[in-house]
Amino acid sequence: MYLAKEKKEEIFAKHGKGKNDTGSAEGQIALFTYRIAHLSEHLKKNRKDFNSERSLVRLVGKRRSLLDYLMKKDIMRYRAIVKELGLRK
Repeated sequence: MYLAKEKKEEIFAKHGKGKNDTGSAEGQIALFTYRIAHLSEHLKKNRKDFNSERSLVRLVGKRRSLLDYLMKKDIMRYRAIVKELGLRK
């Protein structure tokens, strides 16, 4: 499995309020970013895997929705997570 429990806890500990804080927008955005990077690498090797491609598009949409929510809710948290993860916007 590509995402072990320890790795998930590490992501939430770094970007959320703690390792058990799975509900924060920052933690979820960071987890989606990790999963998007993994799926992008998979699709470079397996170009005809259309189910994974669809999953990737859905994940990008979910991350975009969370980023839009965070931008409306608290612009400083939005700017911090975008800078920390190295996202374009």
